Amino acid sequence: QVQLVESGGGLVQAGGSLRLSCAASGLTFSTYAMGWFRQAPGKERELVASITRSGDETYYPDSAKGRFTISRDNAKNTVYLQMNSLKPEDTAVYYCAASSRVAVGGSRYDYGYWGQGTQVTVSS
Repeated sequence: QVQLVESGGGLVQAGGSLRLSCAASGLTFSTYAMGWFRQAPGKERELVASITRSGDETYYPDSAKGRFTISRDNAKNTVYLQMNSLKPEDTAVYYCAASSRVAVGGSRYDYGYWGQGTQVTVSS
């Protein structure tokens, strides 16, 4: 079965950095666009970064642009999210997800496979 397993979350001070990883198994990884989403308590799950199957194109919403970088290693079936200049409002559970419906971007409804999430907490 398909498994997406996130790691790398934790507690960091404002202005700090974290690198999340998501290891995929049970699917042909290179045929899926990948995305990182986050969900804070009481808020909708939102896309923060997405990358095409080959990794040649990425998408970020304004909230992440210039601070977050998504990358992937198809040989390792792994997608990464480098997060710099973290802010308290970045505090959320972060999920990786796989999509066969979109080339890049999209909404949570375009992603059919999800990880269990990893908590990121940014203290002020």
